[in-house]
Amino acid sequence: MLWLKDVWVVDPSQKLASAQSVLVKEGKILAISSSLTDEEVQFKVQGEAIETIDGQGKLLFPGLIDVHTHLREPGQEDKEDILSGSRAAVRGGFTTILAMANTQPVIDKRALAEFVRLQGERAGYAHVLPIGTVTKGMQGEELVEMADMKEGGVVAFSDDGKNIQNAEVMRLALEYVKLTGLPIISHCEDNYLAGDGLMRRGRASGRMGLKGIPASAESVIVARDLILTEETGGKLHLAHISTAESVELIRRAKARGVNVTAEVNPHHLIFCDEDIHLTDTALKVNPPLASQEDRAALIEGLQDGTIDMIATDHAPHTQAEKARPFAEAPFGIASLETALSAVYQYLVLTGKLSWERVIEAWSYSPAERFGLKGGTLKPGTPADMVLFDPGYKEVIEPSNLVSKARNTPFLGKTLQGFPVMVWVEGRLVQRNRMLL
Repeated sequence: MLWLKDVWVVDPSQKLASAQSVLVKEGKILAISSSLTDEEVQFKVQGEAIETIDGQGKLLFPGLIDVHTHLREPGQEDKEDILSGSRAAVRGGFTTILAMANTQPVIDKRALAEFVRLQGERAGYAHVLPIGTVTKGMQGEELVEMADMKEGGVVAFSDDGKNIQNAEVMRLALEYVKLTGLPIISHCEDNYLAGDGLMRRGRASGRMGLKGIPASAESVIVARDLILTEETGGKLHLAHISTAESVELIRRAKARGVNVTAEVNPHHLIFCDEDIHLTDTALKVNPPLASQEDRAALIEGLQDGTIDMIATDHAPHTQAEKARPFAEAPFGIASLETALSAVYQYLVLTGKLSWERVIEAWSYSPAERFGLKGGTLKPGTPADMVLFDPGYKEVIEPSNLVSKARNTPFLGKTLQGFPVMVWVEGRLVQRNRMLL
């Protein structure tokens, strides 16, 4: 039996943001109340031993759910594997992560989806749920056996890393996916407009002499996929939205009743193209960092619910790959361990986002959209929980990271606000920043 006393509970599913006491028994939330007495607790536990944790000065919220994580296994375990990635997840406050399908081989068969799910269970940290590809081999031509893959445990379908350029294939996918009730996650990028660009086209790319990717490379596909979703009645989720025009397109589509949700990455909320330097590839990402105006539109879209959730797009690479010249280095940031702290420091403490909205967008909203357990501390639900210390500071050093990857823009920097205890189904997996 676990008793967290006098902790500030943030649980958007219950509209809670107040001091509470929380009881956990047999891996589930037993009770949550602002007025639990010792006598009431003793009656509920019926003689069981009680571990008591004083939560004063700390926050408790549902374990975060990341719907966009690249774990690289199978095939690229030198960058990350399911064990190291799930360890990094719980250290960052994530108790459920959705593993993207662009591995080697890609997750386009039931057996491969089952492998990912079972590897996550063997690791024993965060829940690891597989995403399957939309098309066989991620070639954008022939649809996978979606119903069979759902039986194998996939919770969504995505060719993330590649966009389905053929609009008829995308339309068919949105029709077929209705048989499963799962969403299609769209990587919105027109290959012809994006070309071999290296960053967002704008003043910064011109100043550095780098070939740019226009904002329209994203928004053209956002518009296409919203139209197809409206036509088919399918279920669409838009990955890593980065432009103001995309936000406005989504806002209008939702007003029309289109079945769409969208995510934004922490780095698109914190940085812009002006922060990129030729000598540092940490901020080379896809979609590329956009303008300050785009960043402001993304924050506004997250505030007003146009953008439903935050997702890390954790994209680990080897140090050798990221040490290449800017034009040759791969896109991506490794962010599971730093994403929550960075959002807290740069967006919550500065007043740009409320803490309640951040937790909603990173727990309750993902659980609702993808039909997952978690995202709540309601009595009777699994005790996936994070105890967060808003005053805890840590210098991000390679020796502190449990991910195999080091490609983060926060190396050598001090961040404030970290998970100090994390439970998965009531089992403590992290204490005082140390994994158990």
